[in-house]
Amino acid sequence: MRKLKLDELNRASVDEFKQQDKLPVAVVLDNVRSMHNIGSIFRTADGFAVEQVCLCGITAQPPHREIEKTALGATLSVNWTYYETPLQAVEQLRLQGYQIIAVEQAENSTMLNEFTPQADQKYALIFGNEVNGVSDEVMQAIDACIEIPQFGTKHSFNISITAGIVLWDFFAKISL
Repeated sequence: MRKLKLDELNRASVDEFKQQDKLPVAVVLDNVRSMHNIGSIFRTADGFAVEQVCLCGITAQPPHREIEKTALGATLSVNWTYYETPLQAVEQLRLQGYQIIAVEQAENSTMLNEFTPQADQKYALIFGNEVNGVSDEVMQAIDACIEIPQFGTKHSFNISITAGIVLWDFFAKISL
C-alpha cells in the first residue's frame, strides 16, 4: 500500500471550500482556554465542512501563532465569529434557526449513539471550558444535551477529541 501525496488528495481551495455545501452545524466554544484546542477544533471543522465556529468569552481569536500551530490554515477556510459571551452566541444562533445542543455530562443527557440528527435541521453544538465545561447560564438555555459514553477512569475527553468524535458522528449520520 502506498500513501497518497498531498497533490493527489484533490483538496478544495479555500475559495472552493467557502462555496461548497456545509454540514448544518455551528460549533460554539464556550470560554475555551487552550489555543491548541481552538486550532484543533478549527482543523476538524474544516475537515467536516461545518458552517461556522463561534468563539466566546476568553476563547482566543485568529490570527494567533498558537492557534495556527494546530489549525494549519483552517482559520482561513472556516467562517468564524467572536461573541463576548456564549449566551450571546446561543441567542443569535437560535434566531437563525439552530437547535441548541450542549455537549456535556448532565442529568437527562442523550447518549451520542442514541441521538439522530435530522438533515433538514441546523445544530449549534456547544463545547465548554476544559475545566468547568459548558457554563451554567448556557445550560439553562439549551434545547438538548448529548454526551459521549465513556468507560475508563477519567471523567472526560479532551475538548478537541470530544469535538472530533461528535462532529464525525453528525457528519456520518447526516452526510454519509
